[in-house]
Amino acid sequence: MTITKITDGHVTTPRGFVAGAVCAGMYAGGPKAGAFDLGVLFSERESVSAGLLTTNTVRSAPVYVNEKRFPAGRIRGVITNSGNANAPFGDAGIAEAEAMAALAARKLGVAEEDFAVCSTGITGVVLPLEKIEAGVPRIELSAQGGPDFARAIMTTDTVAKEVAVAVKDGDRVVYTLGGCCKGSGMIHPNMATMLAYVTTDAAVERELLQTLVRETADATFNMVTVDGDTSCSDTLLVMANGAAGGETIRAGTQQAQEFAEALLMLCTELSRKLAADGEGATHLITVEVSGAASRAEARNVAHTVALSSLVKTAVAGNDPNWGRILVAAGRSGSPVAPAKTSVTLQGVQLFECGVALEFDEEEVHEKMKRPEVVIGIDLGVGDAKATAWGCDLTVDYVHINADYRT
Repeated sequence: MTITKITDGHVTTPRGFVAGAVCAGMYAGGPKAGAFDLGVLFSERESVSAGLLTTNTVRSAPVYVNEKRFPAGRIRGVITNSGNANAPFGDAGIAEAEAMAALAARKLGVAEEDFAVCSTGITGVVLPLEKIEAGVPRIELSAQGGPDFARAIMTTDTVAKEVAVAVKDGDRVVYTLGGCCKGSGMIHPNMATMLAYVTTDAAVERELLQTLVRETADATFNMVTVDGDTSCSDTLLVMANGAAGGETIRAGTQQAQEFAEALLMLCTELSRKLAADGEGATHLITVEVSGAASRAEARNVAHTVALSSLVKTAVAGNDPNWGRILVAAGRSGSPVAPAKTSVTLQGVQLFECGVALEFDEEEVHEKMKRPEVVIGIDLGVGDAKATAWGCDLTVDYVHINADYRT
């Protein structure tokens, strides 16, 4: 089997999934006024599902609804709005979230429990449910509706984030996976990501799907950081409807390994898109840690360096200040011995086992002007490795968040 990226693929590329979006008027002004802000994604067949939710103790109302519905593993649709997070309003907010899901479920003729619900946007403002009630009947769903749905979930995002991959046997497509996500600020996941939806027309055992979703999130979405803030709405939902045919993929098989690789590829692409579109960002930062004693320690170092404000500002200024990288690694809480550690920047080795190396600073400065800056850290104590993604920190980040409401 081979896994390939599908050109112009999106969340409804897999067979049996449809989506659509409308402008419900959730934005009173600003750049998204008049744009899509309410969308529905739906499987035309029964599906199995798996998902993860935010660990933030201040949670949006939809998170409480999804928390009750996800364990059954039968979600086949989601309704999502941007512009308002429906948080934190307790029982009143939960009632509105349940009403949203009910509107979508009635439109598609399925049980309310088969629909998830998500809201993203400003907190502390009551959800205008009447706008959603007026918008849902206008949503037209189709297999080409994935891109519209991806745009509807955007808030401060500058681009829609979507991708699809195909698992092939020779030239024959066995099944596909598609996905979309949103997130630009408040990105420091501790479960999954801001809002992310993955679909597949493969048939997958539900218990296996949940295991793979958690493992994949730990290696991808949980390794993205923009600003250290975790959203109250974070949700990852994966739906598998079996529309491609074939036997159900079960744990412990070669097919399970292949599906895991495809899911990892798709979620890695989405994670990179999240980091690259961080608020005010001009660079994607990729931190590759190797030589760690354990995967947990490698992930901890990679995440800490990607989050470091001093590293992020150095990247913004194209400054090859490797000292900031090493110091950030050292405060991660994982053992970092300078005498065993090496640091590279854009493929140029700057520090090796306690020794600062001579390098052409102007050459590295120029290489750092590329859209992606790759930081390599070899801890020199083991074989474990991990990758984290972040972005640089610019003055535009401050302006975006200072002006978010006013």
